[in-house]
Amino acid sequence: MPDAIWQKSSYSAANNECVEVRAGIEVVELRESDAPGVVLIADPAVFASLLRVIKAGELDHHV
Repeated sequence: MPDAIWQKSSYSAANNECVEVRAGIEVVELRESDAPGVVLIADPAVFASLLRVIKAGELDHHV
């Protein structure tokens, strides 16, 4: 997926400390902007589940 463009979260700080994502048909890739060489790969359905959990606030107790 080297041609896909990394997208930054709209909640990213101005100092480039953010999560970036790029999605393909078979995988979604995630990375931290200050460590671009470390990439997590997820199945699109698993990534969608993670987003639902985050948006529902189910992980807020970890903050």
